[in-house]
Amino acid sequence: MPPWRHQVTSAEAGVRLDRFLEGRLGGLSRSQVKRLADRGLVRIEGAPVKAGHPLRAGDLVEVELPPPPSLELLGEDLPFQVVYEDDALLVVDKPAGLAVHPGAGRPGGTLVNALLGRGIRLSPLGAPQRPGIVHRLDRGTSGLLVVAKRMDAHLALARALAAHEIARGYWALVWGRLPAPQGRITGALARSRADRRRMRVVGVGGKEAATRYSVLWSAPGWSALALSLETGRTHQIRAHFKHLEHPVFGDPDYGGRISRLAGLASADRESAREALSGLSRQALHAARLVLRHPETGQRLVFTSDLPEDIHQAATRLGIPPLARSLGAKEDS
Repeated sequence: MPPWRHQVTSAEAGVRLDRFLEGRLGGLSRSQVKRLADRGLVRIEGAPVKAGHPLRAGDLVEVELPPPPSLELLGEDLPFQVVYEDDALLVVDKPAGLAVHPGAGRPGGTLVNALLGRGIRLSPLGAPQRPGIVHRLDRGTSGLLVVAKRMDAHLALARALAAHEIARGYWALVWGRLPAPQGRITGALARSRADRRRMRVVGVGGKEAATRYSVLWSAPGWSALALSLETGRTHQIRAHFKHLEHPVFGDPDYGGRISRLAGLASADRESAREALSGLSRQALHAARLVLRHPETGQRLVFTSDLPEDIHQAATRLGIPPLARSLGAKEDS
């Protein structure tokens, strides 16, 4: 495969090479860029450079990408639904419990393995662990995400995502009644000092994050929300609503389970217990995805109904049918 090439513009001059490539190559993290640079696979004007090298206007940047992932990852027979597929990309509806890609302590059993198990070709960007992955969903979050099959499509989709041209809509059930029918939550996120697997809102440092919400229906004990992301940080929705003291219903990592039962009226407490009994994860579903096809420019709109476990929890909590999908209006 020929190397990826780009000539630095005057507007891009002065940016660190690893930061620049992280945005340009979509699925590659800065640590992956550093590993490529350490192997001599990142060059400027034909000469290998370090990851922290500052760019200059007119520089020709070249990156040799790793081989296709099928040589490094095993395909597996795992359930997921393909919503749309063509030669450039596919949109899948990921079930809860399925991680998107392998990681530390998780060598397989992921969506990437499942895609390879069906013989689907994936973009090499993000290899060896995240080939084709444009954006992610938490393991316990269900719903829609787009996957790139070709490198050119991956690059175009990553640019569109960075430019906020891909709309991702979520349906969520949270504890309590929010103070306003709609709003924008801001708060930089960083790893929790107590548990590195979790995120927290911080006043200094961290990565800026913003989430918009609209109330579809609410009661004193819980609310159904439509959410949209301005940024796509790890655990963003879950950490933001935990910070607001309205954690996502059922969330095992951010205080969304039985600790919230105290203080509820007796009838509400019993309804919540029943809803939690059939829901082992957070009530968060990526229900809407809108993007422009990177090749044709066609506007593609995809929607996904609530999965059975969230649907049953919502029913037990008295959430009306119109508020169980995105686009409903609050009728509380």
